Amino acid sequence: MSEPVYDANPGVGDDRVPAETSGAPPARTVLVPEIALRPDGDRVVVAVRGELDLESAEQLDHALRAALAAAVGGIDLDLHEVVFCDCSALNVLIAAREQGLKQGKTLTIRSAGPVVERLLALTGTEGLFADPDPHRDDDVPHPNGRHDGAGDAERDLRVEVVQLRRAMQTRPVIDLARGILMASFALSAEDAWRVLVEASQHTNTKLHHLARDLVAAVRGAPPAEAVQEQVAAAVTKVRAEALPDGGIDRCGE
Repeated sequence: MSEPVYDANPGVGDDRVPAETSGAPPARTVLVPEIALRPDGDRVVVAVRGELDLESAEQLDHALRAALAAAVGGIDLDLHEVVFCDCSALNVLIAAREQGLKQGKTLTIRSAGPVVERLLALTGTEGLFADPDPHRDDDVPHPNGRHDGAGDAERDLRVEVVQLRRAMQTRPVIDLARGILMASFALSAEDAWRVLVEASQHTNTKLHHLARDLVAAVRGAPPAEAVQEQVAAAVTKVRAEALPDGGIDRCGE
C-alpha cells in the first residue's frame, strides 16, 4: 500500500516547473518535492523526495506543522532522497525544531542524502537535528567500571524540561494538583512541582495524567496504589533534599 503524500500544492499536474526563457541563463528546473507523513509510535516520520528551496519552503512548513500537531514525541525526518536543499529550507527546519521544543517535542533527521549532509556541515547545524539516542541506557555501567553519573543528570534534566513544556499545555489541571500537594503536605509551590515530576518519572506516567489522577482523588476516585506510594516517596525525597546537613524533617510532628 503506497504511503499518503502530503501535498501543499493540490492541483499541480506536472511536478517539474519549466525554466523561464528571457534571454538570461536558463533557470534550474525545479522538482517539486513529494512529502509523505506516516505515524511511527508516538512520533511522525516525514519523508521528503525531490528539491527543497525557497519555492517549496511553504509546502515544507505546512507539512512539518501538520506533523507536529499529530505527533506526541516529535518528528523524524527522512531526507535521503532530497536532491537539492538550500538555506531557506534549512530555516524552515530550524523554525519547526524550535516550535517543537516549545511543545516538548523533538525534531531529528533520521537519514539524509549527501546534499543535506553537506548543507548541515557547512552551516554547522547538524547537531541541532541529531538523534539524542533514546535507546542508550545510562544506567549500564561503563566498560571500565565507571558509572556515568553525568549521563544520569543530563537525562533527568532533559525529562524534566520536556515535562515542564508539556505542562504549559495542561496548566489548569497541573496547577490544581500542585495546590493539592501544597495543602496536603505543607509544600512550597516549587517543591510540589518537584514531587509531581519525581512521581511522574517513577510511575512512568505523563505528568498531566498524574495531575488528573490526583485531582480526581480529591473528588472521590483514589489513584492507583503505585501512584500513591510514589507520591509519598517523592514527598519524602523532596523534603529530605530541602533539609540542611541531613536534618530531621519534623513537619509531620
